[in-house]
Amino acid sequence: MIHLQALPGSPLSKLRIAQIYDKAAFELEVYQKSGVSGIIIENMHDVPYQNRVCDAATLAGMTSICTLLRLQTDLPMGIQILAGANKEALAAALAANLNFIRAEGFVFAHLADEGPMNADAPELLRYRKNIGAEHIKIFTDIKKKHASHAITADVSIEDTAKAAEFFLSDGLIVTGKSTGMQPETDELKKVKTSVKLPVWIGSGMTDANFESFFHLADGFIVGSWFKVNGDWKRNVDEDKVKYLVTLRNILMENNPLKE
Repeated sequence: MIHLQALPGSPLSKLRIAQIYDKAAFELEVYQKSGVSGIIIENMHDVPYQNRVCDAATLAGMTSICTLLRLQTDLPMGIQILAGANKEALAAALAANLNFIRAEGFVFAHLADEGPMNADAPELLRYRKNIGAEHIKIFTDIKKKHASHAITADVSIEDTAKAAEFFLSDGLIVTGKSTGMQPETDELKKVKTSVKLPVWIGSGMTDANFESFFHLADGFIVGSWFKVNGDWKRNVDEDKVKYLVTLRNILMENNPLKE
């Protein structure tokens, strides 16, 4: 995960687009030479996040940076625009030749810290069809972090997973309750056995728990732990990236059926 510095127009913005790109390009170089499997670009520093909308400056900034980063690597690359600006993320992904987006709020309404968020699967997939972006995968968070799911308390996480699969998600992402928190093992197992889609863990992976979760998911999104002191606001720690990638490689050698 590459957390872009605050983009122009957001409350914490201090840098020009060129400076934001330079930092992101450095992080991409670290990740790429360390051997990660893919990259996600996210506007993490744009707090407070807009709810289901993305202003022109943010969309233009992310698209331009992603376009330049795409030229630096052949790794699978995706984008997430916080919070839940999934249509804009698809547009940026198409323009920048990216491979996937990470989408919040795909199925079932919930109350996020940005406000109420309705499900958007029907309009999102029709938008993808209309702009000719069907080659771009949509990986969807279920029971997303930083949100209350009281209004769907009678809907289990496995039923949510099944609904996302029925609504044509390309893959599911399971997280803990907030950034840096690992998912519940039982919930992850229930999701994995209830669908045929790939299931990723989207938060909380560290050197301490990676091995125990390795056989429970198909992929892992790592952001905070790769930073100095595990703080997402800090710089990437190259030694930590190399360590976790090495651990992944060892585990894969011992389990050749896992891709």
